[in-house]
Amino acid sequence: MTNPVDELKQVMAEADCLVPEHQVYQAIDTMAREITTALEDSNPLLFCVMNGGLILTGQLLPRLKFPVQAEYLHATRYRQETTGGILEWKLRPDTDMNGRTVLIVDDILDEGTTLTAIADYCLAHGASQVLTAVLVDKLHDRKARPGLKADFTGLEVEDRFLFGFGMDYKGYWRNAPGIYAVKGL
Repeated sequence: MTNPVDELKQVMAEADCLVPEHQVYQAIDTMAREITTALEDSNPLLFCVMNGGLILTGQLLPRLKFPVQAEYLHATRYRQETTGGILEWKLRPDTDMNGRTVLIVDDILDEGTTLTAIADYCLAHGASQVLTAVLVDKLHDRKARPGLKADFTGLEVEDRFLFGFGMDYKGYWRNAPGIYAVKGL
């Protein structure tokens, strides 16, 4: 029987570092300035998308220079797999969104199916405006909607299987300090 930790260590040892940690922090600083400029007078409600958005949200919140109400939700398509399935709500938001600007913070905009579904949910529950912030926008033409972009994006990265800084490989390596790509994927 193979030890799963050995596989995970091998994945990291062979991975390509696409964005080193210091560049990730620079991108978050830029995002924070842009979000502050856009939302500082709007009393926004921020939703962290668990689990991927946890690290970005934790880094972003102290950089936002205005009062913000931060909550979380949990919707996933991956469930520790390497390909997405049907959207599963593990925890729907229960905060009153009526008439509020909502900012959804997540790790990555890949195809955008999850992010789009969350935004639609918030609008259907009374949000006056929904904006999105992602650390990484994966560059490809398979988006859920043509031209889909986040309102605030930290980095644009090539179309590979990514992990680190919130993004996972089979539920692990969210804690990797930069943005990595699995060798061969």
